[in-house]
Amino acid sequence: MAVANIVQAVTMGLRQEMARDKNVIVLGEDVGVNGGVFRATDGLQKEFGADRVIDTPLAELGIVGASIGMAVNGMKPVAEIQFSGFVYAAFDQLLSHAGRIRMRSRGRFTCPLVLRTPYGGGIRALELHCESGEALFSHIPGIKMVIPSNPYDTKGLLAAAIRDPDPVIFYEPMRIYRAIKQDIPEKEYIVPIGKANIVQEGNDLTLIAWGAM
Repeated sequence: MAVANIVQAVTMGLRQEMARDKNVIVLGEDVGVNGGVFRATDGLQKEFGADRVIDTPLAELGIVGASIGMAVNGMKPVAEIQFSGFVYAAFDQLLSHAGRIRMRSRGRFTCPLVLRTPYGGGIRALELHCESGEALFSHIPGIKMVIPSNPYDTKGLLAAAIRDPDPVIFYEPMRIYRAIKQDIPEKEYIVPIGKANIVQEGNDLTLIAWGAM
């Protein structure tokens, strides 16, 4: 077991899947040498090499477009967008291409792409650095939206997202990035996507929440 916060759980999940599958590629601005804006990819380039942990130009449209091309050709790209508000620049790539590959090709092609990005308010951040666009992105046909709420689920859901044959947007709640720590198994595990976690059972009221809520 390892005690980890959400950022560290992301690193653990990426390391687990990169060690398991040589087709998993991490790309994004500063993800290599600097280890990402929040250091979620810290040490991965040194461990897996610059051909699998790729520093890109500052161009979200290009990051997502390149990831779609990789995915269609059999790779499993995990693209990091530094803040969720910057994903809007690549919205057309997600709506018109990533989400439609399977249907457009009648199942001949899939797009196993994961787009990781920190999201959410309550952190006194600048415009575009604290967006909550989950309602927008969850309505794109063909794309799954995943938002963990704790370190254990973060590692397991990220692993499940990387193994998914279709595109997944993986929102990471900045407000609790380092606020919660849990014991996390260092061995391999996944948390299935689409299965609700019942935190407390009751008879009168159902509350549904995600992320920092």
